[in-house]
Amino acid sequence: MPTGGPTGGLVLRQAIRGQRRRVITASLLGMTHQGCEALVPVVIGATIDTAVATGSSEALLRLLIVLAVLFLVLSTCYRTSARITEGSGELAAHRLRLDLAARVLDPRGGADANRLPGALTSIATNDARRVGSVATAIAYGVSAVAALVISAVALLRISVPLGLLVLLGIPPLLWLGHRISRPLEQRSEAEQERAAHASGVAADLVSGLRVLKGMGAESAAVARYRTTSQDSLSAALRAARSRAGHEGAVLALTGVFIAVIGVVGAYLAMDGSISVGDLVAAVGLAQFLLGPFQLLAYVNAELAQGRASAKRIAEVLASPVTVEAGDQAPAAGTAGHVTLRGVTLGTLRGVDLELPAGSLTGIVARDAAAANDLLVCLAREADPAEGAIELDGTPLTSLDPDALRKAVLVAHHDADLFESTLLDNVRAGAGDDTASVERALRASAADDVAKLLPDGGDTLLAERGRSLSGGQRQRVALARALAADRPVLVLHDPTTAVDTVTESHIAARLREVRRDRTTILVTTSPALLAVTDRVVVLEDGAVQATGHHTELLAADATYRAAVLA
Repeated sequence: MPTGGPTGGLVLRQAIRGQRRRVITASLLGMTHQGCEALVPVVIGATIDTAVATGSSEALLRLLIVLAVLFLVLSTCYRTSARITEGSGELAAHRLRLDLAARVLDPRGGADANRLPGALTSIATNDARRVGSVATAIAYGVSAVAALVISAVALLRISVPLGLLVLLGIPPLLWLGHRISRPLEQRSEAEQERAAHASGVAADLVSGLRVLKGMGAESAAVARYRTTSQDSLSAALRAARSRAGHEGAVLALTGVFIAVIGVVGAYLAMDGSISVGDLVAAVGLAQFLLGPFQLLAYVNAELAQGRASAKRIAEVLASPVTVEAGDQAPAAGTAGHVTLRGVTLGTLRGVDLELPAGSLTGIVARDAAAANDLLVCLAREADPAEGAIELDGTPLTSLDPDALRKAVLVAHHDADLFESTLLDNVRAGAGDDTASVERALRASAADDVAKLLPDGGDTLLAERGRSLSGGQRQRVALARALAADRPVLVLHDPTTAVDTVTESHIAARLREVRRDRTTILVTTSPALLAVTDRVVVLEDGAVQATGHHTELLAADATYRAAVLA
């Protein structure tokens, strides 16, 4: 975790601080509830001594009314406190999810590094819920401590030895409970890590289900998930055993403590130091103490698990950014002149390119890694190790990543569709510009896709567009990129799953719809390359040749091999 980033403790404190008012209100109501609960055996003891033993009907009626009022107050406070307490936990978890979403969606990137999407989902759901539960546990813990103090005071009024026994016995019990919760914290952290990894693997396998079936690799995938799931199950069982051991140990300690109070109270009654009514009250208070102690055991367990989850959340929030944010934005009316000067990153080696504003340029890279590194640089998902990329003369490193992506759109080959209507998918980057959407649908031949669907463009697509064929998905994704109408558009293999005739139509329309806009096609498609102004050939991470498509086909054997293979 980088120095200065949020820690697990800070995440916990912020979660509680954000719900401070609700926690305080719930704690006060909980204290009132527990106080009334503790007073019930005291009033019953007083009833025995002042009404039952004396036969006073008036005293009996008066004390029964007091009991009725106590039950009315405690039940009202309990319901209200429970509602506020649970609400504070849900709100705390909700705000943590918002913070996590903001970090994951931060245009500077970095939060998803070395993490599967399913793992991030698990952190944003399970871990956020557990940290939110700490806000709930705090209110319950305060109520439990208040109950113990009120019980101790009541016992002091009945008998000083009984009261001192409770007051002196509570701190060691709380300390022991905290010590016992340490193994639970460690095992809860391991449990959440394994569960998150299992979720990530499951999401990964589901997303590639068609590929796995096509390759006949279902058995290998099942074996992989079985191993991951078994690891998760083992961690969960270890945490469950630790939870059970923690609760059992605390319950045993509490039982012994309450038994000691009962024995001492009985001895004092037999000695005549306290009355029968006082003995009943003391025994009732001793039994009542079981509730607060169990509540404290629950609080300890929630805090242990909350600390483990807070640490995992803090690791995501403190993830180092991939690129630093600049303080400039592209000038209004961006021309779209892109320049690469000695760009080195991954497989790229000193790439120099001039991509004039309004040009349509094809880039051919036989090495998929080189193509990917180029896309990563242009999208500013990573900055070059050496060299620089400029937009209209301004280095990309000087630009705010979010503002940059409103001027430069990199549409990756594997772009996913959303679980929404076809038109909603296309409008994602276009807003309310209906004309732009219609042009994009026609240019990408996605309007033909809409005609084949039951409700046309209003047809709801399945998750990631799986209800469409591969070629249909590509056309809708291309329409979405075109509808955004960015000054600079980078397309990576947008028609690999499209039939030849449709690809030719798209190539012809693409030039028209992107007229006077800078467009970069990273592809080996002859149909698309044929409509470009110029083609740049990357070989071994460097620019090997430039020229028109027909010229390169005639003069460059490497180019022919890459394009016509």
